[in-house]
Amino acid sequence: MSVYRGLKRYLGLVAIGSLLALPAFAGDNKEKNPDDIGNRDVGKGLNWYSMEKEIALGKQMAQEVERQAKIIDDPVIAEYVNRVGQNLVRNSDAKVPFTIKVIDTEEVNAFALPGGFFFVNSGLILKADTEAELAGVMAHEIAHVAARHGTRQATRAEVANLATIPLIFMGGWAGYGIRQAASVMIPVGFLQFSKAFESEADMLGLQYMYKTGYDPEAFVDFFEKIESLEKKKPGTMAKVFSTHPPTEDRIVAAQKNIQTMLKERPEYVVTTSEFNDVKGRLAMLHNRRKVDQQDPNKPQLRRAPGSGTTTDSGTSGGSDDRPTLKRRPDGGGQQ
Repeated sequence: MSVYRGLKRYLGLVAIGSLLALPAFAGDNKEKNPDDIGNRDVGKGLNWYSMEKEIALGKQMAQEVERQAKIIDDPVIAEYVNRVGQNLVRNSDAKVPFTIKVIDTEEVNAFALPGGFFFVNSGLILKADTEAELAGVMAHEIAHVAARHGTRQATRAEVANLATIPLIFMGGWAGYGIRQAASVMIPVGFLQFSKAFESEADMLGLQYMYKTGYDPEAFVDFFEKIESLEKKKPGTMAKVFSTHPPTEDRIVAAQKNIQTMLKERPEYVVTTSEFNDVKGRLAMLHNRRKVDQQDPNKPQLRRAPGSGTTTDSGTSGGSDDRPTLKRRPDGGGQQ
């Protein structure tokens, strides 16, 4: 059975797993103590998948993503995002190595596959204002993998030996990033993770970014930013958050976790010059792509070196260097 066919069968039953989901961390005080990070089993619970099988499934899905999505291979961008992610992984409960790559798409998203295969959309980096905001989203995804939410949910849905779905930031619109960037059509109706799993990922993600040295308030800031953008200009983010918007109660819960679980520190990392450099580099790549994708039939403003005028055939005259408007061949003759 192909990965995609197995995925479709899984998605058809995953809603059952949501109904069976129980609170993931009720009564587990050790899990709520960030001082115990790395010495606790946050992924415990009914799970029919061995860790080896989980990694194999994630690898298979990751290969499918990379066959269809455009991965950014710019060494500066790739190294920076990987370094930020690996630093968070070292300060998490994850028990698997992570492979972190950047997908070239403007969609504001990030998703992690079981077994530590992690993809960050370039649009997320461009939307974040600080490195701490980016780290908050990445920490949430790392928490999904550390807690083994994918295979645990698959087990609850009684669908053993099938490829599990991606774990998506902002409420489990799993597969959204793949569907947008890689044209893999996945029915969104079956893509939500249980509320308990999302709450656990929020809680653990806050702990991981805190232990790494980032300001945990940046996680809340990103939620509030998305809400503000949608209120100011309805429809701006609706496409992204249509299945599970960042609700007010989720923001309140995060703020409460920060106050009750995390001891205040005298200083935090908010952002770095590297983040600004990488964001600028990504913006240049996106702008260049937009230019390359322009409709060749539309009028374009071009500069003819050493000339103030130009014809459609490319001949020029004059001595100045002003830009001229080059018309389409059917646009009514020469300028």
